[in-house]
Amino acid sequence: MAEIVLETQGLTMRFGGVVAANNVDFTLHARELRCLIGPNGAGKSTFFKCVTGLQTPTEGQVFMRGEETTQWMSHEIASLGVGIKTQNPNVLDSLSVFENIWLAARRFHTPIEANRKSQEIIERLALSSIARADLGQLAHGERQRVELGLVAVGDPWLVLLDEPAAGMSAEDVERMTEIIHELNKSAAIVIVEHDMQFIRSIAENVTVFHQGSVLMEDHVDLVMADQTVRNVYLGKKA
Repeated sequence: MAEIVLETQGLTMRFGGVVAANNVDFTLHARELRCLIGPNGAGKSTFFKCVTGLQTPTEGQVFMRGEETTQWMSHEIASLGVGIKTQNPNVLDSLSVFENIWLAARRFHTPIEANRKSQEIIERLALSSIARADLGQLAHGERQRVELGLVAVGDPWLVLLDEPAAGMSAEDVERMTEIIHELNKSAAIVIVEHDMQFIRSIAENVTVFHQGSVLMEDHVDLVMADQTVRNVYLGKKA
């Protein structure tokens, strides 16, 4: 069986009397791609923040490749070789696409190697035509691809993405799907996502959150056909 690269045991997050994540046990294997879905307030975003070090869980543990990271900050988790893309990425709008990606690459490589790696990522993500443009001038879909480039340039073995297809055109979503499948050849990936068409195009296994707990975990086709999932997430007529 493939190596377990991400695991949570009894992960719980409380905000006063509200339980946002409730005793969540989760396992992800090497080069697996898993989408986390659920209605608003289901707990998936809280779970994601606890795993990525944006929040510290009230109870439970997080392990990455067997090492406990429960109390770690995001930059400490990233230093393990984990690529993290949140809804509020750390980018510099006044710098060019190349400069943003180069700065990300420089964390892992020498200046010369960072140049080579940045150019490689720019070509892979079809960003050559806008490589010298300031990030602040780009369309939303282009920015999303650049942000994914910041993740990919570190050659991560685990990638954690929060709604990478949000607000994107159909063409941009198709391109994003291709990029994520390419990343998945070498990295396990967890994606928090609402776009059901995108999920169907990219996922095999899906974890459904509801009221802070895992409601169901199975192949995407079985999940989408499940009546309980339809009722709580897609609606009874879905």
